[in-house]
Amino acid sequence: MTLSPSVEADSKTPVWKEFLEKLGRIPWTWRITLVYLTLMLFIPIAAMFLKASTEPPAKFWAIATSDIALATYNVTFVTSLSAALLNGVFGTLIAWVLVRYDFPLKRIIDATVDLPFALPTSVAGLTLATVYSNNGWIGSLLAPLGIKVSFTRLGVWVAMIFISLPFVVRTVQPVLQEMEHETEEAAWSLGASQWQTFWKVILPPLFPTILTGVALGFSRAVGEYGSTVIISSNTPFQDLIAPVLIFQRLEQYDYSGATVIGVVLLAISLVLLLAINFLQAWSRRYDSK
Repeated sequence: MTLSPSVEADSKTPVWKEFLEKLGRIPWTWRITLVYLTLMLFIPIAAMFLKASTEPPAKFWAIATSDIALATYNVTFVTSLSAALLNGVFGTLIAWVLVRYDFPLKRIIDATVDLPFALPTSVAGLTLATVYSNNGWIGSLLAPLGIKVSFTRLGVWVAMIFISLPFVVRTVQPVLQEMEHETEEAAWSLGASQWQTFWKVILPPLFPTILTGVALGFSRAVGEYGSTVIISSNTPFQDLIAPVLIFQRLEQYDYSGATVIGVVLLAISLVLLLAINFLQAWSRRYDSK
């Protein structure tokens, strides 16, 4: 039996009222969060995927897997990940020194760690390119050894280390400050060496935090443009990174091609970040046992 329009309207009204009532019960903090994330994150990402979908699947695949694109993925992700892992080690060491030791000019050094946050990336790239050039302060010492940094892939790696270091230090530092010294003293009283204490007492609860810093540093390095475009030669199949390739396609008015590279970059980054988050969750569960 077909209902009349008025009966259908009456039957649907309670559903909408229930929906509105549930919507009204959502805390205002949730509403603001959802609106902000929708405007600043979800809509731009959706627009990028929609723009990339305008390309036929065959052409999308051809752009995403072209030789030059695959080369830029290699330079971008391998170099970013290696820089983030290196900062995971030395960033933790720096945080340890800043928390556990008092020394002259400590506050100045502590503040200097945040310099890559405030320094324009183009200025950072220009500075690094100058210092690591063959005539620079550091580059002149490496040149006799046959090591060239500026305008090579090694220079891209140095720039990524520079801009991602604060993420690890500032993530690990507060956790170290809150760790109780009694557990370390108890380990020492039981005969553990300093290395055994660090490896078995300090590192397990600190490891998820280190991974968080590594993930943040990796994300920052993947999206870096200003410093890397200056310190590298931007030569395809050598030191050209994906963000620079995207910009080059935009200069050629190839907007859909640039969007395709951006989507692939986003997808690979998301997969790697999910893997790091999974490793974080696993380490927390392992530590709680």
